[in-house]
Order: sequence, then structure tokens, then C-alpha cells
Amino acid sequence: METIKPGGLGIKTRLFQIIFESDTRLGKGFDIFLALLIFLSVGIILLDSVSEYHARFGDIFYAVEWGITLLFSFELALRIYCLEKPKLYLKSFYGVIDVLAVLPTWLALLFPGAQTLVVVRLLRTLRLFRVLEMMTVVGEGRLLMDALIRSRHQILLFLFTVLMLVIIFSSLLYLIEPAEAGFSSIPKSIYWGIVTLTTVGYGDITPVTPWGQFISMMIMLTGYSIIALPVGVFSAEVIRALRAERYSDEACPGCGKHRHEKDARYCKYCGTWLNEETPDPGSTG
Repeated sequence: METIKPGGLGIKTRLFQIIFESDTRLGKGFDIFLALLIFLSVGIILLDSVSEYHARFGDIFYAVEWGITLLFSFELALRIYCLEKPKLYLKSFYGVIDVLAVLPTWLALLFPGAQTLVVVRLLRTLRLFRVLEMMTVVGEGRLLMDALIRSRHQILLFLFTVLMLVIIFSSLLYLIEPAEAGFSSIPKSIYWGIVTLTTVGYGDITPVTPWGQFISMMIMLTGYSIIALPVGVFSAEVIRALRAERYSDEACPGCGKHRHEKDARYCKYCGTWLNEETPDPGSTG
């Protein structure tokens, strides 16, 4: 970050605190304003896809969309300006989303054939995760995501087991049931098995033989009995995460990323000094 002047924080530091953090009134206001812009932009995209609304309000939608795009472009420029290592930010998930939020509109202006990319603007909804990430109310959401990541091996093993059961039961139905009932191939039977196991029951393929109906009942009961297993694994990881939560919401002044340990002094992603209000003790400048 830039050198901090005796009279207060530098302009980059102030911008960083407003844009990347939410522990100040200006920071919270910026997040709320950004969320409203995202909702407005997505709403315009959805309404503009309706031919009746496009014919009546197309010019208004176009003008408002360009205004929002200019605001997002200016915001992106400010994010790049107040970071010490903007290249790392642009390569990150949120950096890519920020670029994609404005790129389709600019491309549609420069290249007439790029209008088909305008639907990519719906990715702006992903920017809400950034806003939520910087608000204190989403610590629980991040905790749930961590628990899901830690339980991924057990869940994947569970899904693999379920898939094997579906393949076995579906293959039996393929051998038992006539092709006229819809079981014309093993993939078709697997489709029926997944629909039955998840208790969706479209009814487009149904067994007609007694043995096929018996196996169908077994699959239905299996679906009800195993649905609680991944929920239990995930709940155990959530409880474990609640006991071991040790991360802060502080954003890195270098790359803008969060999720640092509470006693961390430097960013684990880019090595930047985290306390933007005091000079880096290891710096010689």
C-alpha cells in the first residue's frame, strides 16, 4: 500500500477499506449499493428477454444497462487501483467474475456479432457472493462451505455407492422387464433407477412384471433410508467447524482475498502485510 501520511490514511487505503471491507459505515453502504445495482441489472436482463417488454421499454433498458455497466467498469478500475498486486486479483475467481460482468456489454458495442454474449451478464449474480462474503452475516455461510469441502470424500463415496446400487438394480430391470415397458437399454433403465431412487417418479417408464415391481419397491425404500446419510456427515463437519473457526474477515491489501487466520500478519496468498493502517515492519522503504 502507499505510504501512510501523518495526517491520516492515504487515498488508496481509504478506497481499499470502502471497497474490500465492510467494517465501516461507508464500506457497508458501498456493499448495499453494489447489491442493488446487481439486482437491478439482472432484473433488466430478465425483463428485456420478454418480447413485449423489449418492444415497449427496450430503449430504457438499453440506457439503464449502459449506465450500470459504466458504474461497474469504474468500480473495477478502482479495485485495480487500490490493490498492490492487481494481477493476482484479476486471476482470482471474483476478479474473473468482475471482468465478465462488464465485458459482454463492451464487446456488443465494438463487435455487432457479439450480442449473443449479453446473456453472460447474468454472471453478475455471482458478484452477490462477494458482497455477502464481505458482510459479517455470511460467516455462517462460509463455515457451511468449509464443512462441505471437508466432507467431500465421504459424500463422494456415498454417491459412488448409490450409483453402483442404481446400476445393479437398473440392470436387473433391463433383464426382467420387456422393452415395450420402456426398459429398452441399460442407460434407459439407469434413468428410471435414478428417478425412482430419488422418489421423483415421472411415470414415463414403469415396470409391469411382479418381480420388476418388487425391485422398484426396494429401490424406493432404499432411497428413503439413505437420504439421511450425507446429511449426518455434513452436520458433523459443521459442528466440527463451529468448534475450530479461526479465520477473520480481513481483506488483503495486495490481492483483495479474505480467509486469513486471526493472528496472521501477512497474506497467505501473496505475502502482503495485512494491517493497512500501519507500515510493514519488514519493509525497508
